[in-house]
Amino acid sequence: MQAEQENDFSQFWSLDPNCTFLNHGSFGACPKAVLAVQQELRSRLERQPLNFLGREFEARLDQAREALATFVGASVEELVFVPNATTGVNAVLRSLNFSPTDELLTTSQEYNACRNALDFVAARSGATVVVAEVPFPIESPNQVIEAVLSKVTDRTRLALIDHVVSQTGMIFPIAQLVQAFCDRGIDTMIDGAHAPGMVDLNLTQLGATYYASTCHKWMCAPKGAAFLYVKKEKQAEIRPLTISHGANSPRRDRSRFQLEFDWMGTDDPTAYLSVPSAIEFMNSLLPGGWAELKARNRSTAIAARNQLCELLNVAPPCPEEMVGSLATIPLPDGSYVELQDALLEKFNIEVPIVPFPQAPKRLVRISAQLYNTAEHYEYLGQSLQTLLHLKSSH
Repeated sequence: MQAEQENDFSQFWSLDPNCTFLNHGSFGACPKAVLAVQQELRSRLERQPLNFLGREFEARLDQAREALATFVGASVEELVFVPNATTGVNAVLRSLNFSPTDELLTTSQEYNACRNALDFVAARSGATVVVAEVPFPIESPNQVIEAVLSKVTDRTRLALIDHVVSQTGMIFPIAQLVQAFCDRGIDTMIDGAHAPGMVDLNLTQLGATYYASTCHKWMCAPKGAAFLYVKKEKQAEIRPLTISHGANSPRRDRSRFQLEFDWMGTDDPTAYLSVPSAIEFMNSLLPGGWAELKARNRSTAIAARNQLCELLNVAPPCPEEMVGSLATIPLPDGSYVELQDALLEKFNIEVPIVPFPQAPKRLVRISAQLYNTAEHYEYLGQSLQTLLHLKSSH
């Protein structure tokens, strides 16, 4: 299944061939081979539910966790599966006790769902949410560091920071930020939904207190596979959103952290159990494995961004070092909903038009996965020229 044998990577996915799909970043897309593995697991589950869930499940989950731990550079004792990154962020934030004197630091580009969770726990406890305004367009990752650290005070209790920003696609200088917070004795909750499979990741080296992420985006696992990392010394405080049997389990062969998160009630766990197959399958698609895949997707995203900037006559809004497999291009102000709908209805292009609170107000966010080609982005650029009534530069 090497690249030299097959150049058309779209054959490995179930995506509609009539749609130009440039939105891998929102929910990912799971390859057919991995879906087949999940379906076989589901068949086993339904053939003998008691055997699968009551006798086999824990060993299967441990095997999946071991593969995930190796992939993200973490200890197996520090990882649990959750259905999505937002659930992981909520579990941490809602487990911690804050006081009216505490400040909870985040940025102006924080993912809306996680910002809502932060606002919720702050309102409940009387803590203050402090927002660092990160500019966009931006000239250097140092501007992120300066903006964030300028808001740190002796009352800062926790920092909630994106690793890769959903709105703008920018990769934040997360290692430098985490180190700076550690030096100040401040805990970090990193929303890393886009990072695994896009950027190099070693959670042990990173040193964040908490890290929540997905496996269904750039790792291409089935929907419903995500994880939460918690440093071992912090695990006693962190409880799942659903309290179940693990809360009073007499077992001593594994941590309370895993006993509680690993079983929160009856559910279909096959997305978690399919993660090793996703890691293995994606690794098989190029001779250089994951390293080549990440580099290729990044190269595609940068080339596509340059192509679109030229077609739309705009400057790249951030340096290339802050681009991974996502990239955004500023658009003229206007309705983002209408433009996104028009791209789908008139040109059958699936791409998000992202609202942004400050100028340029509206962004188009492209994704780059193996099934995407340069022609896809050229078609998007030409379609945007038509809808925005822009003159072609060619």
